[in-house]
Amino acid sequence: MTVNQILSVKGSEVYSIVSTITVYEALRIMGEKNVGAVLVIEDNVLKGILSERDYARKIALKDKSSRDTLVREIMDTDLITVKPTDKLDYCMDLVTNKRIRHLPVLEDNQVVGVISIGDVVKAIMENQKHTIDYLDSYIAGTKAQ
Repeated sequence: MTVNQILSVKGSEVYSIVSTITVYEALRIMGEKNVGAVLVIEDNVLKGILSERDYARKIALKDKSSRDTLVREIMDTDLITVKPTDKLDYCMDLVTNKRIRHLPVLEDNQVVGVISIGDVVKAIMENQKHTIDYLDSYIAGTKAQ
């Protein structure tokens, strides 16, 4: 299974912001969209990502004000991205070993989607369920559904 297969089910809608808004404004957008992270895109170029974890560690724990801090001051710019053709095992390895939760998907340097650790786990579990169902039916001598 590939990233593209996840996007074909999940969709490729991407929520993005610019780096010059306040963290408070970004959090408001994240709350409205019910997402844990937003991409920072300027002039159609991926510049960074801002997550709830960034807020917790770089604003709340440091006693800063989200209303006075710009996104560019705390966004993560050391991005790990994937391609639509990447395999899920590769994505699982990234999120596990790099300890990240969101993977922007790039094709020809353009953002075409975002997948989360939850998307990857769900897809792997679905794939395993189909394999188990097939093997059960094979052992039982019936046709898999």
